[in-house]
Amino acid sequence: MKDSTPSILNELIDSLKCLPGVGPKSAQRMAYHLLQRDQKGARRLAFSLNMALDGLKQCKRCNNYSDTEVCELCLDADRDATKLCVVEMPADLNRMEQAKCHSGLYYVLQGKISPLDGIGPDDIQIDRLLTRAKDGIVEEVILATNYTAEGEATAYYISEMLKRSSILVTRISRGMPVGGELEYVDTGTLAQSVYERKTL
Repeated sequence: MKDSTPSILNELIDSLKCLPGVGPKSAQRMAYHLLQRDQKGARRLAFSLNMALDGLKQCKRCNNYSDTEVCELCLDADRDATKLCVVEMPADLNRMEQAKCHSGLYYVLQGKISPLDGIGPDDIQIDRLLTRAKDGIVEEVILATNYTAEGEATAYYISEMLKRSSILVTRISRGMPVGGELEYVDTGTLAQSVYERKTL
């Protein structure tokens, strides 16, 4: 039987499937909801996405998203520039800030080493991190990658790259659940894992 759905609507449904955890049925539900019940919200979403795509860039120092060349966190003179916390994603940085467990600066990898997905060190710009870590100011690199197989591999790779330097390399404690991701961990557990970090 021929599909009677207009091609424009099919394109919207297919576009929504790019979101994590959204399959064909969820995408279809979202599309119909936006069109039938919340056209104002749909227009705001489209406008906000365009603004974000056009206006956001990655901070030259920490690689997090910013609307300026260097983000506010990196420009904050009250932060401890001798401590550099490495996280996988911007959501992980936000979680660390909510937990108020790190007063230093950050570096956001924007991913993790995952050979099965064809993602290597170059794909997450580890060279940029190493240059930043060896700037003569950083004394400690705190590896706060997730306790997943890929997060562990990423932490191991970075620690190996920094082994010959005089920089202290630490890893957040296993107060973090194995297989857990920072974004979903309660702030108390996250803060404790940072306080109890270990030297690698």
